[in-house]
Amino acid sequence: MSLSTFNRRTFLKAGSTVLALPMMESLGLAKAAATPPKRFLFIGCGYGFTKETFFPTEAGRFSDIGLTEGLQPLQRHQDDITMVSNLTNLGATNAHGGSTSYLTGANVSGTPGKKFHNSISLDQVIGRQIGGDTRFPTISLSDASTEDGHGPGLSLSWSDKGHPIPGITNPVDLYHQLFGQDQESAAEREFRLSEKRSVLDGVVADLKSSRKKLSKTDQDKLEDYLQSIRQIEQSITREVEWSNTPKPEAPLRQPKEAMDGLAALKTFHQLIVAAFQTDSTRVITYRQPISSILTSWEFGLGAHSLSHYNLDPRRVEASRKKDVLFMELFADLIDSFKKTDDLHGQNLFDSSLISYGSNLRSGHGLKGCPSLFTGGAGQQLKRGEHIVLPQSDTPLANYWLTLAQQSGVPLEQFSHSTGTLGQLVI
Repeated sequence: MSLSTFNRRTFLKAGSTVLALPMMESLGLAKAAATPPKRFLFIGCGYGFTKETFFPTEAGRFSDIGLTEGLQPLQRHQDDITMVSNLTNLGATNAHGGSTSYLTGANVSGTPGKKFHNSISLDQVIGRQIGGDTRFPTISLSDASTEDGHGPGLSLSWSDKGHPIPGITNPVDLYHQLFGQDQESAAEREFRLSEKRSVLDGVVADLKSSRKKLSKTDQDKLEDYLQSIRQIEQSITREVEWSNTPKPEAPLRQPKEAMDGLAALKTFHQLIVAAFQTDSTRVITYRQPISSILTSWEFGLGAHSLSHYNLDPRRVEASRKKDVLFMELFADLIDSFKKTDDLHGQNLFDSSLISYGSNLRSGHGLKGCPSLFTGGAGQQLKRGEHIVLPQSDTPLANYWLTLAQQSGVPLEQFSHSTGTLGQLVI
């Protein structure tokens, strides 16, 4: 193997991280916004919840119908949360894939001629609309496990060509990308970026020269690969644009190394708030871990085993306990939003739309997926109640379209949406 070939392949392997984090080295203080910005956080929980004790059985305000056992930790926020029932992600077919098409709605296994094909995720669509003034239009966070019921993918995020966008799995890495100070001189940075461009140009030239020799199937694969390179090119351009703007001062200490499980999740929550607080980004997705959290809590069951809770009483008890513990963590995250203001003096909770859910309801059930949202970004969205939609398989894409529109994102359609949900609006 020649030195040139080795360097290009090595770069592209490393470049997958750049692709996943287009502004990886250019995070920082956002340009001043003309009006206070809106922010979006999408949390995917992989496997579902205990059917009998998590989901409400009647519609109404939580102050009237009460909270279920699984939702009880959210009581102090019951006037600010909304659960929507009868939503189904029409693109979901994998009973162990709670996140693969959660934010895309794509039928990943039903595209003719392709074994797997996803589409762009909602966070990427929103990031293009509202992320232009920030160094990092979107941030994708993820668990490191492949056993958490999320299905294929590397985060909740997918590119416009349906490519998986790897998520940051280490809180220390996120901290450094948000707040780490760059020690490069302007000349060193210019040289490094020019070297990256040179490598990319060489790779693209090599690939294009081989295009005519390939079959139609291989040409399609090549086009997908070239799309990945284009995303790396975009990340370099973005880094250049922000290279002379300093990163914000960190509002928290650097996390400890080798952090996982519950400690990592809580630290990610702190960093999510810090990223919004400093306006480093306005759109974040978090593919939440399960297995490592269960280990931290010293559960004797794995995430997959626990999802089939109805096999014996011990699993039922553990599943119910797991639901409560995860809602406690969610409640604590809402607390953090409520007590934090952004650079404009606006309360983070009041300016955010926070979504929590999954494709999966319970076990292998794909219909009636869990859908919770909170935050004040959509001022006309109903809060403090359980809404039961009249159609039993209402497209989840309609839910996403409604939340986006009501929170100020001008989308006319998303994925397979057939309209908006008036039942969610005051």
